[in-house]
Amino acid sequence: MARKSRGRHFSDTLLGTAVTLFGLGILLLLIRSMLGDSSSEMLQAVIKGVSAPAPVVLLAGLVLGAVGFALKPRASLARRAAEPTFFPADSTDFIGTMTPPAEFEEAPPHRGERQPPRAWGAQVFQDIEWRRFESLCSRLFTQAGFDVRPQSHGPEGGVDIWLHSRSAQGPIGVVQCKHWRVRPVGVQQLREFVSLMASHNLARGTYITTSTFTADALRFARERGIDTLDGEGLLQLIAQRSSEQQQSLLAHAYEGEYWRPTCGSCGLKMVEVSPRTGGAGFWGCADLPRCRFTLPVVPQA
Repeated sequence: MARKSRGRHFSDTLLGTAVTLFGLGILLLLIRSMLGDSSSEMLQAVIKGVSAPAPVVLLAGLVLGAVGFALKPRASLARRAAEPTFFPADSTDFIGTMTPPAEFEEAPPHRGERQPPRAWGAQVFQDIEWRRFESLCSRLFTQAGFDVRPQSHGPEGGVDIWLHSRSAQGPIGVVQCKHWRVRPVGVQQLREFVSLMASHNLARGTYITTSTFTADALRFARERGIDTLDGEGLLQLIAQRSSEQQQSLLAHAYEGEYWRPTCGSCGLKMVEVSPRTGGAGFWGCADLPRCRFTLPVVPQA
């Protein structure tokens, strides 16, 4: 998945400095308290010179702590998810990150107003976001009897789902999921998947996409024993499940905010971000600006 944002926020630096100043100020006051009764004039002069800055140091710590606390991001994620977030049009730090990582495409164009269908079809894959698609794939393999351990978010060598068996130690296979609506999976993506399998000494791998595979990618996969499932093949696999299993998968697909994309860096649900003076909006992590993972918004039909 995408790289995690690990940059330290400026407010954390201010708060750390404030704590240091408070500690220094208290230490100076303790020195004056413990040695203040000394009869030595020289020692008294040293104590006075050392402890005199204590009030200034404490005041500086108080000011920096107040500023750091005021700047620290702590907005309610629920409130931010319910309303669009606005940034100035010249916020290049945010607008400049609108190109999503290569493994992601646009977020769903719908906002939950679509009535869930009664049966499976290609429209389901168009309606749901990428993380929900991975969750559906996990449930499919669980129905097939595998011990499934999904990778929730963040980088893990390209792994989306680990497949385990009760009769073996360690993973017996890996699954890569690509929630792409239009773009086909090519040879490059399959080469990366083969490298991933080799790094974990795994002979079993399944590559799933909601779109299609190029002819070269399919040939490459066959030569290396990789199972492939495109959108049509995935629907055929779901059709082989029992009616109860199909309905369970469909209910999970449309559960909650199935349409709101998940941040590929930290796993939070994303919010719609729009410039105050107009311009193209985008999906941003609910922890903006600390996490700068973004996805473009598809216009609603």
